Amino acid sequence: MKNETSVKERYAAAARQREVALCCPVDYDAKFLEAIPPEVIERDYGCGDPSRYLRPGETVLDLGAGTGKICFIAAQVVGKEGRVIGVDMTDDMLEVARRHAPAVAERIGYANVEFRKGRIQDLGLDLEVLDAELKKRPITDAASFLAADELAQDLRVKRPLVETDSIDVVVSNCVLNLVDAPEKPKLFHEIFRVLKKGGRAVISDIVSDEPVPESMRNDPELWSGCISGALTEEGFLQAFADAGFHGIELLKFETEPWQTVEGIEFRSVTVQAWKGKQGPCYEHNQAVVYTGPFREVRDDDGHRYPRGERVAVCDKTFRLLKTAPYANFFAFLEPLEPVSPDEAAPFDCRRTAKRHPRETKGMDYRATTEASNCREGGDCC
Repeated sequence: MKNETSVKERYAAAARQREVALCCPVDYDAKFLEAIPPEVIERDYGCGDPSRYLRPGETVLDLGAGTGKICFIAAQVVGKEGRVIGVDMTDDMLEVARRHAPAVAERIGYANVEFRKGRIQDLGLDLEVLDAELKKRPITDAASFLAADELAQDLRVKRPLVETDSIDVVVSNCVLNLVDAPEKPKLFHEIFRVLKKGGRAVISDIVSDEPVPESMRNDPELWSGCISGALTEEGFLQAFADAGFHGIELLKFETEPWQTVEGIEFRSVTVQAWKGKQGPCYEHNQAVVYTGPFREVRDDDGHRYPRGERVAVCDKTFRLLKTAPYANFFAFLEPLEPVSPDEAAPFDCRRTAKRHPRETKGMDYRATTEASNCREGGDCC
């Protein structure tokens, strides 16, 4: 909690007066900044722009929303049919964001942004609701302390800050590394929990090229400055995988470090990761063909896809590969005779096997056909 206290104090001060040391240069789309008051822009801190990967109509959750810059940009990207929720634990930041929200809504023509108070590693607990309840039942002794803990657990279930499976996209801009190391796994699992199946996380943050030593991790100034709480480049991606995400990719990797401390380079990255690979595996006689350019690739479940080979996959994997971010790298072969869900047998996804063409066409397939019409150009083969 020592690091969390230093973060709250530093960002509360930064909400009142701009602190250049917390900024990492980012080029935002100027047309979205026109509707945002200068105080919001000047008092907001980050290292990337996850909003550029959003789409109209999406429900977006911004973790560590600060004074609301990314939220207000996202509001314009997702449009009137979309929705944006910003979560922050710092009262001073929330005050600035909420005070300017009506002005932004008036300028863009609709109100689709709200700000909630909470800790990003505990998206179940609404801190403002908890505050209100504790004013009625203040903590005065051990018994009331235990009662408050029980109340918090009850609120997470009955009145969650962010409901399970409710968000299309979770974004954040240089705040995940501010969470204490023991709570980081919980943070990634919370992101996973609130996303809908098929939803994604788009996270901009600072990572290190080497492990950060304990001496730097114990420095409150370095921690609150988005430095010593950074995961390594590999560790950041592994944290998504450990939480159950798939399709994890680096959308942006700054080759030039933002800052170097004691020989360790700290740089900005933007990662996209998807939720939705959970579920049983059943045999539907489907195959996929990896089209290149690499000789072979391997997915998050360990399946190998040699270039140009028909690989047997379960129905779940087949459908998963037909969506982003995989679809452009595969050709998809459905069976000539569809397999009904009632007839489908369990599929062993622990192995990689070739799919014989007869499994897809049918063992008794003996058709002879005329040449098909060409679809590209004007001449046939």
